[in-house]
Amino acid sequence: MKIDIIGDVHGCLDEMKELFRELGYVEEDGVPVHPEGRVPVFLGDITDRGPDSIGCIRYVYNIVMETRKGKYVPGNHCNKLYRFFLGNKVQEKHGLETTTAEYRSLSSKEQKEIRHHFMKLYEESPLYLEVPEANAVIAHAGIKESFIGQQGKKVRTFVLYGDITGEKHDDGRPVRRDWAQMYEGSRWIVYGHTPVREPRFVNNTVNIDTGCVFGNKLTAFRLPEKEIVSVPSRQPYVEEKFRLD
Repeated sequence: MKIDIIGDVHGCLDEMKELFRELGYVEEDGVPVHPEGRVPVFLGDITDRGPDSIGCIRYVYNIVMETRKGKYVPGNHCNKLYRFFLGNKVQEKHGLETTTAEYRSLSSKEQKEIRHHFMKLYEESPLYLEVPEANAVIAHAGIKESFIGQQGKKVRTFVLYGDITGEKHDDGRPVRRDWAQMYEGSRWIVYGHTPVREPRFVNNTVNIDTGCVFGNKLTAFRLPEKEIVSVPSRQPYVEEKFRLD
């Protein structure tokens, strides 16, 4: 299986469509299809902060659930939106407020459809995706080798949020261990979650969240070719989001 893993989209629908064109996909009835049968895999955080989160939900749902032409794993923003749709009390900040504002501007019929589609996408997708044919594991914030094949609360927290210590930096960001430095596995771990200016390769891991929503670029990692393909962002550049990469 040849796969194209797409980094954190965060509501940047135009850039996502441009990336598909750059990767050689052709739209058929609104769904990107590759002439060589390549499979796109979304790395989570398809919504929040960007200009068209609802459009991204529709687009990804159509690819993954309706036509079964792609795969998806959730990110922490996906988890929070799912809990919002469940009716749980969640704080509408850190980007969720942009998605909920879009959602509330829809008709009641459209709201029902979007809520159903996103919840179905979330519920029927794996926490992380093992792709033996590509010798890869795809997980939103990464995964330790000992966690592969496992489920449970610890694994879930790691996959959605990274290797957090429970402490916080002065600006409120969680302190995370650099788990990739300790990774010794032979499988590729492809992840995102933390914005970097350029894809970060450490051992057999790569972070492909190149901060599209913060004005940098949207990136895909192709396997088995180990090739990076990116398109420039159309969003304003936010320098401080990249100061620690």
